[in-house]
Amino acid sequence: MNIKEAKEVIIHTVQAYLDKDETGAYTIPTEKQRPLLLMGPPGIGKTAIMEQVAEECGIGLVSYTITHHTRQSAIGLPFISRKNYGGREYSVTEYTMSEIIAAVYDQIEASGVKEGILFLDEINCVSETLAPTMLQFLQYKTFGAHRVPDGFIIVTAGNPPQYNKSVRDFDIVTLDRLRRIDIEEDFASFREYASRAGIHGSIMAYLGIRNNHFYSIRTEVEGRHFVTARGWEDLSRTIQVHEKRNLPVNEGLAVQFLQDPEISRSFAVYYDLYKKYRDIYRVPDILAGRFTGPEEGEKLELDPVRIREMKVAPFDEKLSLISLLIDALSQAFAACARDKAVQELLMREMSQVRQVLKSAENKSVENQSAENKSAENKSAENMSVENQSAENTGEGDSASSQESAETKLPGSSGRQAVKEEQPGRAVQNIAAEAIHERSGSLLRELRRKKEAGIPVEREQERVLRTACREMDGLREQLLEKSISRPLPPRMQYALIRDWFSAREQARQTAVKEADTSLTNAFRFLSHVYGDGQEMVLFLTELSSGYYSLKFINEHGNEEYFRYNRMLLLRERRDALRDEVLRLME
Repeated sequence: MNIKEAKEVIIHTVQAYLDKDETGAYTIPTEKQRPLLLMGPPGIGKTAIMEQVAEECGIGLVSYTITHHTRQSAIGLPFISRKNYGGREYSVTEYTMSEIIAAVYDQIEASGVKEGILFLDEINCVSETLAPTMLQFLQYKTFGAHRVPDGFIIVTAGNPPQYNKSVRDFDIVTLDRLRRIDIEEDFASFREYASRAGIHGSIMAYLGIRNNHFYSIRTEVEGRHFVTARGWEDLSRTIQVHEKRNLPVNEGLAVQFLQDPEISRSFAVYYDLYKKYRDIYRVPDILAGRFTGPEEGEKLELDPVRIREMKVAPFDEKLSLISLLIDALSQAFAACARDKAVQELLMREMSQVRQVLKSAENKSVENQSAENKSAENKSAENMSVENQSAENTGEGDSASSQESAETKLPGSSGRQAVKEEQPGRAVQNIAAEAIHERSGSLLRELRRKKEAGIPVEREQERVLRTACREMDGLREQLLEKSISRPLPPRMQYALIRDWFSAREQARQTAVKEADTSLTNAFRFLSHVYGDGQEMVLFLTELSSGYYSLKFINEHGNEEYFRYNRMLLLRERRDALRDEVLRLME
């Protein structure tokens, strides 16, 4: 099976092993939960899918490469203890807890999640001294005298003998206690993963032309040459950074990741062509509706000569153009999805800030009411004293009466006026402090997950950090606004609401621009190639892309639906024609 199918099997296994009956006991007893053994070539993503499974199932993950361990670190170190047997005391040898088992307990304590996966890689490449211990572990789930905690599922991985000279075959007794899953390299699965992971367009276009270069291991006189899925993904990230910083991308860089001189040289040549096509076709202009014309920015029909050149261009050039369009659109769609996720996170956090401001406003009103009541009582007491004094002394001193009258005027510059300013000063930074606390809480939770070994998807972390950066920017705006004068809670919330509305408006504008770009891409391809195989390839790539399909499902696109219906009708017509011809034979 391919890596995608293996992932589904692991998820189903986790769900089955962690299922509990009405008493809270595991439906499949722990001792009957067979460990999984993933066997497949290196670099196809066995370790990566374990992180994805743990994240999707909401459980912990403890990963170890078993070849890095000795017998002592696996089963623990010996120590002498004293025990009494039959009335006599003896010295006996015991072992400390295994480093691997201790790591599982550490992960449980740090994360608070008591269920998870213990993943041991290169399980069939252990040293000779550790081999008996590993066989015991696979059969009884123990390292020495210490057992893997209940709720943790054991998943192991290994490489077939043709990929690793140090492989040790398991005997039938051991294999009879495992669930073996054989995994094969599969470009279709990698293509689906690549659409979400953001693999560079040049790599996907190249592999679309040369599928046989996706995964290759061969042996020649000078040594072994190999290319793996891991190599392509790591090369993709490096190319993206090199392009961002205007660094060279050449054969010397490619061969560092694609350790096959022929394939790395072939890709380097194609990458230069890919850049050339990118400059010639000016994809940003196509997506903006500015087709090739004599003047930049002028919307003109394509020159007939240029159209003929495109139609008779080699297939790899056409495929490169389609890949360039798909790559640019996918980046726009991914940005829209990321902006939406950030906006949803900000809305949730701002709702919490709003509650803080509402509480502060209510408290401020209560304090103000209490102060007004206290001032009224004090004013009444002063009036009573003055009346009593007037009865005793007559009219009294006019200056004293004037001063007493002034203290009773609302808004005067006396002590009462000072008290009225206090609530405003007390709340001027409440929103900023609340936002700072929420941002810090998100980052602390992210740090806690990483320290506890809980997998965090790269895109999810990017969304969280982007939201925290935006919140920090809002906090600075609030602090600047409150420098000249204190802001009451109601005004602070109004500023937050305006800020959020501006972000939402910008997001909606980006969605409309992405939709327009997709429409322009369809119109360009239709104008040049009609509804031929180029349009079919473009539709197929769109329909298989994660972010493109997500965007279309959420926002729709008239051109996509129109051409998709046309393609479905054509396929149905061809199928009916083939059926008629078959019946007529």
